[in-house]
Amino acid sequence: MKMVFLQLGQSLIQRDGDRVYVIAEIGQNHQGSLEVAKRMIVEAWEAGCDCVKFQKSCLSAKFTKSALQRKYDGPNSWGKTYGEHKAFLEFSMEQYKDIQEFCKTLGIDFTASAMDVVSLHQMDSMNVPFIKIGSGDANNFPLLKQAAALQTPLVISTGMQTFETVDRIVQIMESANKRNFALMHCVSSYPTEPQNCELPRILWLKEKYPNIVIGYSGHEMGIEISTAAVLLGARIVERHFTLDRNQKGSDHKCSLEPLQMKNLVCGIKSLKHTLNSSTSLTITEIISLLDESADVRNALKCSTIEKIMMPCEMNCRDKLGKTLVAAKDLPKGHIISPADLCVKVSEPNGISAEYIDDVVGLQLTQSVSVDEPLFWDHMNNEM
Repeated sequence: MKMVFLQLGQSLIQRDGDRVYVIAEIGQNHQGSLEVAKRMIVEAWEAGCDCVKFQKSCLSAKFTKSALQRKYDGPNSWGKTYGEHKAFLEFSMEQYKDIQEFCKTLGIDFTASAMDVVSLHQMDSMNVPFIKIGSGDANNFPLLKQAAALQTPLVISTGMQTFETVDRIVQIMESANKRNFALMHCVSSYPTEPQNCELPRILWLKEKYPNIVIGYSGHEMGIEISTAAVLLGARIVERHFTLDRNQKGSDHKCSLEPLQMKNLVCGIKSLKHTLNSSTSLTITEIISLLDESADVRNALKCSTIEKIMMPCEMNCRDKLGKTLVAAKDLPKGHIISPADLCVKVSEPNGISAEYIDDVVGLQLTQSVSVDEPLFWDHMNNEM
């Protein structure tokens, strides 16, 4: 049998091996403080995590001007507008280099999600062990094509996506002869209720893509469901991480605190003998192993085995889903080419990013200004 593996830093992760790579996603739970970020790194290292992951954005490349200018003054806001809020939480490249060196002294991997093309190449220049492509960019085909051309491994989440989009991700990778990437089952709902976790989709991903390492990026409360994901075949586990779940910020509530993260890592390591077995566990056996947990029982149910976008993900999709926008001023009558389009978070949302190939070649029935979203009624669909 062919061994399928993915090298992440010094860790060799086999698709069906007993080694599980655990990522503590700090994201922007550092509250914009380098000192807090370093404290979180120490806590993740002490918990036994393999990697700490942040989120890297070039705001003008990720968001349209209208998205950055929208009012944002809720209880989790760090600014009067969404742009001010995001700028407050964004570290500079110099700060990320400082963080990377700090991680090296501890012996824990450092990386970040690349939220746009600019950030993708910035992270690649830092020689990180892998680059994360978040669910919000899983349908951003131009970014994925550039990512596929890199030698750096990729870990790609699949929240808010259909099985057709997941298939397209794999096609893009294979067309570029990209083999060093993993797919993560993910549900983009914060927090994710157990009945929405749909863990059997890990089995679907494993069956459909036998030459790819499969992982799980969880947003549920607690650790049992993530442990069940490992028993189903996830060999990379990513969980949001915080020092205190009561802190300001929308991600803290679905994050693990240090003791929870340590318990997750210890729990996964205790499964090593089980993971070594050549016999796959049944769902009933997994439930029994995890003390008949009702949450696990619900998470192991699945409305449909194939990947779909779920109703609970629509809020995240509406807020952070990527849209096709004009890369420059486009006149009425113009035939759209790939160079005319960017993929960004827009306010309002326009045509979803995965339809880029359907839009190319259509003729505009009205002019569209640079950085404005495109809508289907902007173009002639009868060409």
